[in-house]
Amino acid sequence: MRGERLRVFSGSAHPRLAQDICAFMGVPLGAASMPRFPDGEINLKLECDVRGADVFVVQPTCPPVHEHLFELLSFADCLRRASADRITAVIPYFGYARKDRKDEGRVPINAKLVANLLVTSGYDRVVAVDLHAAQIQGFFDIPVDHLYARPVMIERVRQLGAENIKIVSPDIGGTKLARAYAKDLGCDLAIIDKRRISGEKTVIENIIGEVEGHDVVLVDDMVSTGGSIVDAARIVKEKGARKVFLVATHAVLAGNAVERLNNAPVEKILFADTVPLHDKGLRRLEVCSMAQLLARAIDRIHRSESVSKLFESER
Repeated sequence: MRGERLRVFSGSAHPRLAQDICAFMGVPLGAASMPRFPDGEINLKLECDVRGADVFVVQPTCPPVHEHLFELLSFADCLRRASADRITAVIPYFGYARKDRKDEGRVPINAKLVANLLVTSGYDRVVAVDLHAAQIQGFFDIPVDHLYARPVMIERVRQLGAENIKIVSPDIGGTKLARAYAKDLGCDLAIIDKRRISGEKTVIENIIGEVEGHDVVLVDDMVSTGGSIVDAARIVKEKGARKVFLVATHAVLAGNAVERLNNAPVEKILFADTVPLHDKGLRRLEVCSMAQLLARAIDRIHRSESVSKLFESER
């Protein structure tokens, strides 16, 4: 085992999730203060000893993205200079994951840039949940443990009381995730054929598969503006779906996403708590906690045990 002691810290992005993780593990949350200088610069200080410790920093890079990302980087530099033995970034939601390739000329690959920043700042390992693109793991020159929210979400989906279920992906890119849900539930799959015009606007063209008379479960890894998944809900209702449920991991909820979702023709919305959700004003919402999954992963890493046992069947 690396290090005699285990320490878990949280940035300002999602302290509630970090506290829940610590509660499952039976360890206190590490004490740290993070006041700001008058110009807004971060002034981080650890309030406990970390010399020789195995340290985990829980921080999704949700909005405000740059502030939360820099907090995460600052923790690594601070912990490294305080002689921590190993430093692991626990990033339930990995921002900039959508910029994982050059899809046109003269654009950056920001997912790779963020990976470089995390490694350079001093992290030895990364834990992430439902990366938007799985190949981002290859952007790191350090170990990455990619966890899946689906085992947690699927248990609640089974309790929804839906009948004659049809899993629907709101776009072609989410087919693999939707197929995995369909396999778990022993049901069929349908796909929305979507053409994207811009980062905020899409056009729904067709449904591949039949939804008439089915209770539809729309699944996605991320809901940002809510445009795609709300349009998908409307289309499947127009095509004869009985009830519609939304299931997604990362509820980024940018712009007027909350308004869109509140007006969507759905029975219930299931989101994971990879980003904070409790004060968003979202109706029909049920939050599925990732705390136990992340606690188990942290415990296995600390004990030098296999993390793949948590998700190897999801590959």
